[in-house]
Amino acid sequence: MPIEISKAAIAEIDRMKIFRQQPESKFRIGIAAGGCKSFHYTIDLTDTIDSSDRVYEIDGISIAIDSQQLIYIENLRLDYSEDLMGGAFRFQNSRSTSVCDCGNSFDL
Repeated sequence: MPIEISKAAIAEIDRMKIFRQQPESKFRIGIAAGGCKSFHYTIDLTDTIDSSDRVYEIDGISIAIDSQQLIYIENLRLDYSEDLMGGAFRFQNSRSTSVCDCGNSFDL
């Protein structure tokens, strides 16, 4: 499997699908230029799968990742936790060379 998703993240993805009334949607993970460092993570629910996407099943969740971005997030560990500021997804990427304090932006 190219990424690992914690039980807490799976539960939050399920909650998102119910809240947005998109129970059959796939969870898309990607990266984009910008943020505190060179790149930041993108996440969303999608009903559209492009020909360049790879789709993986992890604990009942369909994960869509653009194949060109896969090399940058392969071995990513996605978690979800809540603190005094609210809940957020947490990313641990073994390929990143540095990470900003918020944890959502990184360099390769």
